[in-house]
Amino acid sequence: MAEGRPEWAKRITAEREARGWDRSRFVEALRAHADGRLPGAALMLRRVRAWESGEALPEDGHRPLIAETFGTVTAAIWPGAGRRDGPAELVAATGMDEMEIITRLRASSADPDVLEGLRVTVDRLCSEYAHLPADQLLTEGRAWLRRVTTLLDGPLPPARRREVLSLAGWLAALVGCVEYDTADRQSAEATRRAALSLGEEAGDTEVLAWAYEMRAWFALTRGDFRGVIAAADAGCAVAPESRAAVQLHAQKAKAWARMGDRRQVELALGRGRGLLERMPYPDNLHNHFAVDPSKWDFYSMDCYRWLGDGRPSNAPENRLAAMYARDVIRLGTDAGGAERSPMRNAEARLTLGLIAARDGDLSRAVHFGERALQGERRSLPSLLMVSRELGAAVQGQYGTEPGAAEYLDRLRQLREAVG
Repeated sequence: MAEGRPEWAKRITAEREARGWDRSRFVEALRAHADGRLPGAALMLRRVRAWESGEALPEDGHRPLIAETFGTVTAAIWPGAGRRDGPAELVAATGMDEMEIITRLRASSADPDVLEGLRVTVDRLCSEYAHLPADQLLTEGRAWLRRVTTLLDGPLPPARRREVLSLAGWLAALVGCVEYDTADRQSAEATRRAALSLGEEAGDTEVLAWAYEMRAWFALTRGDFRGVIAAADAGCAVAPESRAAVQLHAQKAKAWARMGDRRQVELALGRGRGLLERMPYPDNLHNHFAVDPSKWDFYSMDCYRWLGDGRPSNAPENRLAAMYARDVIRLGTDAGGAERSPMRNAEARLTLGLIAARDGDLSRAVHFGERALQGERRSLPSLLMVSRELGAAVQGQYGTEPGAAEYLDRLRQLREAVG
């Protein structure tokens, strides 16, 4: 097949081949998911060849059908774009920079211009979650949280007070996530509860749902899988159509995968995928709470990695996990090789390492495992959770070999750092 194909054409081929389908079987799967009639077999086969070669872009109506057939969302295969430029957007939106907003906040001003400036600033901070050093983001996030909550000490009109409470809730959720990344579990839980309280007082169900999502995430990394499901159900009950609900369904799928219930994994992924497919494309992909469509591959990668445990390395589950992992790394790395999503990339490398270990390739398994530990921006509990999976495979298959012993020693050091 020709080189230089569009990424979406490569993705269609990779998805099909990972499932062990030839093109005729792919057409059958498309028919099974289609609401209406599709053209005859010969024409559909010609279309599939044209799609996979990159010669023809699937029509608008076929793109969501292809995504549904592969269990993902349209925008994960055909992504849009969108990033806000923090300081420039702040000045453009309000005519003020951060220092002027801070000055006016110290004067207890909460006029519309200041509130708009706060919205832009909160969005900027949430957009820097993936790459800004944790200590820097914590310092900034906590400072802005103090500034915003100070406004609540004075008199505010009801609508403006709800807005300030909501902004404080988003900041608390962000700070709590970063605290948990640094393994400061006690502070993270206290800040999560603060976000929950602020969301309740503001009547902001999205903030509330994210506070439950944080609880589900915390429970997952502790191995409390029933706790994950309880938190996810509570969050979905509060905001069933929210972006948080998409991620809550994903957390449930991860928990069910670890409990070995494939049917529940598929149900949870299906509900989350369907909800995300109906949502408009995010204005700002980089906001941590936006749930960008490409993240769905990240969730699927985790679930298929677990479903592939105990199966041959060339089983569809392992092929899919590896395919998703490669795509996560591709989308999380810019053209110059800089990592846009270092934490996702780390888990993707651990996935590739685990598939390599299952394939009997210790060298590649350790290579990917070591690369995953090298990033500066890390979520320590999540990194440790997935590293344990690779560590168990390496220990079980290669524990006496020198390369394995060195890697396992590094994992022990990580465990001690997390505590």
